[in-house]
Amino acid sequence: MSTLRLALMAGAGLLGLAACSSEAPAPVAEQTEIPDEIAAAPLPQVEVEDSLGTPLAERVATLGLLNKRNNISRDIEMKPGEARRIDDVIVRLSSCERTPPWENPPLTGAFVQVIVLDRLDAQSDPEWRRVFSGWLYKEAPGVNVVEHPVYDVWVKDCAMTFPGEEEAVERSAPSSGAPAAAPAAPATPAATPTPEAAAADT
Repeated sequence: MSTLRLALMAGAGLLGLAACSSEAPAPVAEQTEIPDEIAAAPLPQVEVEDSLGTPLAERVATLGLLNKRNNISRDIEMKPGEARRIDDVIVRLSSCERTPPWENPPLTGAFVQVIVLDRLDAQSDPEWRRVFSGWLYKEAPGVNVVEHPVYDVWVKDCAMTFPGEEEAVERSAPSSGAPAAAPAAPATPAATPTPEAAAADT
């Protein structure tokens, strides 16, 4: 075997050893800082019924966020007035609402804004651009959708309670004794924003 071939084989072996011994690259830290101009921008004022049930400031919305590039989804829990950044997307929550359990059909909604760091074209610099602002509905996802090639956002829940709701659940639980009496009829609440009225708030 020629000296040149032996040298090439030795060099290839050293490169292979170096590749095997090299450590995997450190994961890139997730970007969570919200730019000042976005954090200072006021959220839309949305009219909701705040006199019945959990006060608006204490409600907790659970939103789903999907990155279509890597097919990774996660849940985001937010209170009205909060914003959350995950790398190149910012989600802001203005309000969340659901119908009382004695109303049909059930409806759960959240007023959100979705802001994405995008390039308008290959030559432009990336800039923050609002791609959605309005109501999203769990039971009617087709009414309003986040139209973006990379990110999707949807409503999963709005955690809030209504007067008498917990007592009604306890009464309906099975027990060894006699069946519990039906709860008293609650006062008629104001209507939750309907999907048809969503366009007026956007």
